[in-house]
Amino acid sequence: MANSLDVERLERAVRNVYRDVAEAPAEEYHFEMGRPLAERLGYPSDDLDRIPEEAVESFAGVGYHFDLADLREGDDVLDLGSGSGTDVFVAALHVGDSGSVTGLDMTDEQLDKARILRDEAGMNSVSFEKGYVEELPFDDGTFDVVISNGVINLSPDKDRVFEETNRVLAEDGRLAISDIISEQPLPKSIKTNEDLWAACIGGAEQVDEYRTMIEDVGFDVTDLRENSTYEFVSEQAQGACQKYGVKSVSLSARNS
Repeated sequence: MANSLDVERLERAVRNVYRDVAEAPAEEYHFEMGRPLAERLGYPSDDLDRIPEEAVESFAGVGYHFDLADLREGDDVLDLGSGSGTDVFVAALHVGDSGSVTGLDMTDEQLDKARILRDEAGMNSVSFEKGYVEELPFDDGTFDVVISNGVINLSPDKDRVFEETNRVLAEDGRLAISDIISEQPLPKSIKTNEDLWAACIGGAEQVDEYRTMIEDVGFDVTDLRENSTYEFVSEQAQGACQKYGVKSVSLSARNS
């Protein structure tokens, strides 16, 4: 699929949308954002109260998977597509001072915002790095857990994302993600629509193929559930969801 897409154009559209998400969270998007969304998806209020409020304002996740991640004191965690840092900061609460959480993002405005919020909060176990989910700038076996929320669907090369994820995980490492998938194949008119791609719809993979991609690189999927409380808000996005079964799921896996 990557070869049939204008990858540079799609990447530019994604950057533009998530730059705006960082800088103007109160604007209207295809998707919902902020604390009400996070709480409805399952984030405990106590966790949200303990992390930077401005990060939560720009939260644009599609599910909750921290129960699946089973984070422990001392874990080293990587968040793929960390945005303004909500999931990084929540993970830091669970791994403590003896653990670490690294956020990876390609959007400068998101990184700048997240780093400022980290410094203001004094969360020394947290770092934010610039990079691409298809080319992780980390050594083999660096992390105990990889998390991601509504991001992998944005990649035109998801096979590569899962290969890289498996590479940077330690033996018996854990993967816990929420993402957008589809029940039916999406037509080219949607897959090449940069607006719908940046809205997490155009890049949605069929759920069976998505799971196969994960298993083919050496993961065992241990749980997969639908996030029925997540929904898109624009009329265009809702139409695509209703016609092709586009929806949010959360899953966990271990590398074997």
